Amino acid sequence: MSADWDPQRYLTYADERGRPFVDLIARIDADPAEGVASVVDLGCGPGNLTALLARRWPRAGVTGVDSSPEMIARARSEVPGLDFRVADLRDWIADPGRGPVDVLVSNATLQWVPGHLDLLPALVAAVRPGGWLALQVPGNFEQPSHTLLEEVADLPAHREHTRGAARPAAHDAATYLDALAALGCAVDAWETTYLHVLRGEDPVFTWVSGTAARPVLQALPDELRPGFVEAYKARLRASYPMVRVGDEPGVVLPFRRVFAVARVPDHEEEA
Repeated sequence: MSADWDPQRYLTYADERGRPFVDLIARIDADPAEGVASVVDLGCGPGNLTALLARRWPRAGVTGVDSSPEMIARARSEVPGLDFRVADLRDWIADPGRGPVDVLVSNATLQWVPGHLDLLPALVAAVRPGGWLALQVPGNFEQPSHTLLEEVADLPAHREHTRGAARPAAHDAATYLDALAALGCAVDAWETTYLHVLRGEDPVFTWVSGTAARPVLQALPDELRPGFVEAYKARLRASYPMVRVGDEPGVVLPFRRVFAVARVPDHEEEA
């Protein structure tokens, strides 16, 4: 079951969500002065981070691809001058009309594609020899923000409605390293746990309702959604208590992220 995405909700904690993207592209060793002509952001969302790719490689043609019409509409209105397209990343891979790209980025997207390890050969093949593939996925699915969502979704009143809702899933850094290295890439893989300090009322719910919880919430009938939300919020408050951080109260959200940056083999260099 797919979901309609809300760009405004997603951008509530834009700075915190953007930190992994910045860390990811910092490890791509593609010199802007050395012929980076095409950059693609698969799963670009509202385009605010795609704009950073255009700043990093100002001479390149930058394309953002996302399956959400709502996200692409926001990107086109807020980030003029870049090419944004509505497409499933699997359709983009299969498009016979696209050429190889110099830098291919997929940030916080592959976790929504079941069996996405099987896509890695095609993603590598979409990059020119000597080019770069960079990916980042969440690795926090064992944290209360997710386990409590599943707990409430599995209550008798909810389970028949939420059973088919999309659920994200990903692997650890070693798995991506092994898979990409087996394709001949030179790989840099790592994990980072960010400690996000969130302000506002029920901030963890606000965060997760823009991402992992959204398909579950949309799967519910209107009459059941308020009760689900209150039950979920109450559990989140108990697991993520408000504390004083510096001079202000806030909630600390630990968030593990998994990264891999791969340089696609250049057979001419090897020769």
